[in-house]
Amino acid sequence: MPFKIRLLLSSIVVMLTLNINAAHAASTLLIMGDSLSAAHNLRQQEGWVSLLKKPLAHSYPNVVIENASVSGETSQGGLSRFPALLKQYAPKWVVIELGANDALRGYPLDQTTLNLGKMIEQAQLANSTVLLIGNRIPQNYGKRYTDMFFGLYKTLADQYDVNYMPFMLKNVALNKTLMQQDGLHPTAEGQKVVLKNVLPYLIQLLDKEKKQ
Repeated sequence: MPFKIRLLLSSIVVMLTLNINAAHAASTLLIMGDSLSAAHNLRQQEGWVSLLKKPLAHSYPNVVIENASVSGETSQGGLSRFPALLKQYAPKWVVIELGANDALRGYPLDQTTLNLGKMIEQAQLANSTVLLIGNRIPQNYGKRYTDMFFGLYKTLADQYDVNYMPFMLKNVALNKTLMQQDGLHPTAEGQKVVLKNVLPYLIQLLDKEKKQ
């Protein structure tokens, strides 16, 4: 085969590879969560993140979901892993669902706020659109602490102008039939309700990008 033709074919292969990689990167949805997004004590396919693939498949077939959630993850742990994940996946969208383990362990909320804020900044610098998911903790931690914890998410969402979901366990957390025995994590049926809660916020996120 003549050299010029080989060179042309090689160039075409490189361009196609770059285009495929760019398309993949531009359509990646990265989930950064804790056990609530990691299907704790369940099969992975029963978690809301895995269940998300089916409803998105028809209207958003090019969206690739990457679940980087880890059970027991804190905001500090998520922050330490985040730069490498941004580099690896170059996500177009990032869902940040972290902080509950900080509060359950009594960590200072100003540090949690700082960690989550840094993650949002890093995502925005990487041109990723963020959905920040808030959380609640049991009232036995004290009303002042629990209220401050819940409020930090809205404060961050306003500060960084990001999409915000107040609470993903609505209609789940107080329903014993939808929660595991630990009272903290949804059952397989509860995960389906979590998906219904999260889905409208994600669709709004994806639609916003479509219109731009």
